[in-house]
Amino acid sequence: MDLPDFGIPAPLARRMSMAEQYAYLRARMTRRRVLVTAGAVASGALTGCSTGSATRPAASVSGTTGSAVPPFGRHLAFGSDPRTRMRISWQTPLAVRGPYVRVGTAPGDLGRKIDAEVRALHTPGVDGVRLALDQFYAHAALDGLRPGTTYYYGVGHDGFDPAAPEHRATVSAFRTAPAANPASFTFTAFGDQGVGSAAAASDRLVLRQDPAFHLHAGDLCYADGTGHGKTTDGYDPGAWDFFLKQNEQVARTVPWMVTTGNHDMEAWYSPDGYGGQLARWALPDNGFAPRTTPGAYSFRYGNVGVVALDANDVSYEIPANLGHSDGRQTAWLDRTLGALRAERGVDFVVVFFHHCAYSTSTHGSDGGVRTAWLPLFARHQVDLVINGHNHVYERTDAVKDGTVGREVPVGGATDPTRDGIVYVTAGGGGRDLYGFQPGSAESYEGRERPHEPVDSLVWRKGRRAAAETVAWSRVRYRGFSLLTVEAESGASGARPRLKVSALAQDGRRVDHFEVRRGS
Repeated sequence: MDLPDFGIPAPLARRMSMAEQYAYLRARMTRRRVLVTAGAVASGALTGCSTGSATRPAASVSGTTGSAVPPFGRHLAFGSDPRTRMRISWQTPLAVRGPYVRVGTAPGDLGRKIDAEVRALHTPGVDGVRLALDQFYAHAALDGLRPGTTYYYGVGHDGFDPAAPEHRATVSAFRTAPAANPASFTFTAFGDQGVGSAAAASDRLVLRQDPAFHLHAGDLCYADGTGHGKTTDGYDPGAWDFFLKQNEQVARTVPWMVTTGNHDMEAWYSPDGYGGQLARWALPDNGFAPRTTPGAYSFRYGNVGVVALDANDVSYEIPANLGHSDGRQTAWLDRTLGALRAERGVDFVVVFFHHCAYSTSTHGSDGGVRTAWLPLFARHQVDLVINGHNHVYERTDAVKDGTVGREVPVGGATDPTRDGIVYVTAGGGGRDLYGFQPGSAESYEGRERPHEPVDSLVWRKGRRAAAETVAWSRVRYRGFSLLTVEAESGASGARPRLKVSALAQDGRRVDHFEVRRGS
C-alpha cells in the first residue's frame, strides 16, 4: 500500500509508527502545537471533545508555507439530494489557512470557488501508549449542482491552488445523479475494511465495477481495535490517516456512504463516541439527529431509496450505546421507510447497517436488531438488507416472520411483497476473516452443498443465548468479497429488478440472485 507523502522519506516512514511520524513532522515543521476549530462542529456537534476552547479561523503553522502541506484523503458523499448536492472532504497533515474547493464542468475551468469548514480533532495522549495527536479535516458543501453532470474539482488552501500547473494532477471528478430514473445503474457495498493490502484490493475491485456510489456498512478504519465503545479500548487515531489515504483512490470519485459500526464508537471525543465520525465525515443532514447520530440518514438515487442506520443504538451484543436515541431512531426509521415506499418512482428500498440480523458466523445474529427493526422492514416490505460485522459473505433465503418464506438458491429470484426479505452479510471488505459456526460449512456458486439446517447464535438482551437451529442460511463464503447491486428501472418495458451479486476479491462471482417486486 502506498504510504501518505507528508514529507517523510518513504524508507524512513515505513520503519516509523504513526506517533513517530507525527513527532518527526512536528520537529521538522514547527515547535508549537496549533489547535484549530472552525464552524458549528467544534461548538456543537463535538460536545465533549477536547478540541480547544476557541472557535476561530484556521491558521497555518508558523514557518510553514501552504505548498508544503498537501491535502490528502479526499472522499465524497452525497448531500440529501444526490442530483444537486455533493459533499467533499479531505485532510491536511497540519493546520492551514483558507481551505476551499475549486469546481467546474471542465478540467481546465475550475472557476467556482467554495470555502470549506475545518473540523479539528484532538486526541489526548496516554502515557506509555500514544502521543497526543491533532488532526485537521476540511469539508465543503456543493449545492445547486446540475443533475446528471460531470464536475471536476480540486481542493486547496492558501499557498496550495489546485488550478496551478504544478497541482493540476490533484484534480478529480464526480457525477451527480440523473434527474430522471436511469434505465440501470450499479452500486457496491461492503463492511469491515480496515487498512492493508486486502483492504486496498477491495477498493480496486470497487473501481472496476464503476459504481454510482458505495455503501460502507461500518467498522471503517479500526483505529479502535477493541470495538467496545469505551475509553479502555486500544486506540490509534493515526490509523485514520492511512485509511483515508488508502481509500482516496476510489472515494475521490465515488461517493462513499458510511454508517457506524461498533469499532467506530471512539469514546475519547464525545459521550456517545461519535465526535471522531462527525469530524471526519460529511454525510446527508436529513437523517435522525445528524449531530448526534451521523450514521442514520437516507437518500434516493434513481429508483432506489437507501436508508443508513446506526445499529449500536439497538445492539444487544455490544451495549455501549444501547438505547442512546431512546427509540427515536426507530420512530424515524418507520417514518422514513413509509415515505420512501410512498414516493413516486421509488421501486426498491435498501437498508444498510452494521450488526447482523441473520448470520451464522462468529458474532452470530443480534436480537436487538431483530426486535427493534425487523417488524418495520416487514411492514414496509424492504427489498434488501445489507450488514457487516461478521467478516464473511453470507446470504439468507427470503425471511418472513422469522422463518424461510421462500428458498432463493444461487441464481434464484424473490418477491418481497410475497416471500419476505433477503439479508446479506457483506463483511469481507479487508479486515481479518472469520469462519462460520460448527456445522455451517461454506456453500457458494461452484461449491453448492445440500441445504441443511445449521446451528448459530443469537444475542438476547442481557445474556448470550444458546445456539438456535436455522434453515435460512443459503450461501456462505469465507473470503474477501464485495456486493454489487444493479438496479434496473424497467424503462424498456421490463419489470424493475435488483440484480445482486457477490464477487470474490479476484472478481470471481460467488453468489447472485434477483429481487423482483410484484412478480
